[in-house]
Amino acid sequence: MHVDSILISLIIATPLAGAAVVLAARSREGARMIALLFTLAAFALSLRLPWGFDRGAAGMQFQQRLNWIPSFHIHYIVGIDGISLWLVPLTTLLSVLGVLVSWNSVSDRARTFYLLLLLLDAGMIGVFVSLDLFLFYVFWEATLVPMALLIGIFGHERRIYAAVKFFLYTMAGSMLMLAGIIWLYNLTGTFDWVKIQQAAAAGALHLSHATAIWLFLAFFIAFAIKVPLFPFHTWLPDAHVEAPTAGSVLLAGVLLKMGPYGMLRFCLPLFPDAARAMATPILILGLIGIIYGGLVAFVQPNMKKLVAYSSVSHMGFIIVGVFTFTSIGMQGSVYQMLNHGVSTAGLFILVGMLYERRHTFELSEYGGIASAMPVYAGFFVLLVMSSAGLPLLNGFVGEFLISLGAFLGRHVIGSIAISGVIVSAIYLLHWTRATIWGDLKNPKNLHLADLNGRERLVLGTLGVLALAMGIASPVFLNKISPTADAVMRPFQAPASTAAPPRMPAAAAVTLRRHPAAPAPARAPRPRRQGGGR
Repeated sequence: MHVDSILISLIIATPLAGAAVVLAARSREGARMIALLFTLAAFALSLRLPWGFDRGAAGMQFQQRLNWIPSFHIHYIVGIDGISLWLVPLTTLLSVLGVLVSWNSVSDRARTFYLLLLLLDAGMIGVFVSLDLFLFYVFWEATLVPMALLIGIFGHERRIYAAVKFFLYTMAGSMLMLAGIIWLYNLTGTFDWVKIQQAAAAGALHLSHATAIWLFLAFFIAFAIKVPLFPFHTWLPDAHVEAPTAGSVLLAGVLLKMGPYGMLRFCLPLFPDAARAMATPILILGLIGIIYGGLVAFVQPNMKKLVAYSSVSHMGFIIVGVFTFTSIGMQGSVYQMLNHGVSTAGLFILVGMLYERRHTFELSEYGGIASAMPVYAGFFVLLVMSSAGLPLLNGFVGEFLISLGAFLGRHVIGSIAISGVIVSAIYLLHWTRATIWGDLKNPKNLHLADLNGRERLVLGTLGVLALAMGIASPVFLNKISPTADAVMRPFQAPASTAAPPRMPAAAAVTLRRHPAAPAPARAPRPRRQGGGR
């Protein structure tokens, strides 16, 4: 058997195997070394995906299909395309960094910590590669419990409150998504995303406009909570402030990306007319998130809350790129997901490193620490500028493409969105001034230890990525663009004039209504007007 045919399963199985081995560890040192080795192995395997990805091939690649529960037409189907291609290596890389940043900060119940980290790693990978709706839902829920436990067990003072709030918000959205999945199964008799998508493209689902809207909202609200899109964002600051550093890294770097990924994978291909109808209110919410998140970040006295609200602002930018329905805007959104994963994960790591030394997140406790920690200050400025979108760094590319797509789609939307870049520069520069520059007035900061070798490796990795993604963006975008073009093709013409593509023969043969499903209503024939004219 060719390894590529089971590669994705190997990537998922590696952290799961690591979780099993961690249970046998007898010490903290053994548990963290096992976690590091298995996350490194998963990362090494994931690098094969972009290396072997053929940008000229249509459809999903590295596919594997196995029967799981045949009586209910549930299958184990995994694969990737240009949307998910880079999200898998991002997940595996940040999992490695999550282990490294927790190297000395986790002393009690280390086995439990690394067990949850490895289970979370496997679940997040599974979300990005699942091509069966039931399997997708299983992996989606599989990320919920480990993250909630990481916050609730290893977080700070209000960790239980934050964990319960995170769990309830996400679970509420999941229930809506499950209802939508079951409805689609009753209509089509399959959970196979490829078959359902082909049927939707051919107009074979026979959804009334109202039904399509409700189904779209069932999926969209679940994904909007995960983004989180305003006004579903209130769980995020609490979760970030109370989470351990590794939890914040994976929450901001990967889990938030599951929201826009779900919109691109499910909401747009399956319900294009409903997406078009709901685009304006969604764009307005995205714009509110951009401006509101930036302004609230500016007034935060807590560094972790500042970075959390910056995530609300940046994720609003991603949503704007998706719902302007331009290929270049979508490319920018996918790229900005990667950029946000690198830059914001780095910002949370920077905050966590200060917390390990001072045990406080309050901005008033810092100032002028560049004189005590010059290497740290250099990485701080680099990653802050990356998040602010400085040219030649990764954030600039994503924000430029999204802004260009927004201007091409709707000039007003583009004009408002671009103001968010200015707001982000204001609060990030304010944070830099309050933390790094100026006189070192607090005597507690006089003898802060600068970065050690492990910390330099972590921040150096992210810094090199930020620079490489800013300079060599075509390496990434060339593999994203064909999928972006395909997803946005139905939106290039008005809904009333766009002719549905012919249903592929494979879909016409294999798509069958489940025996228990009600027959879809047939659209009434239009009556002739004017007595036969």
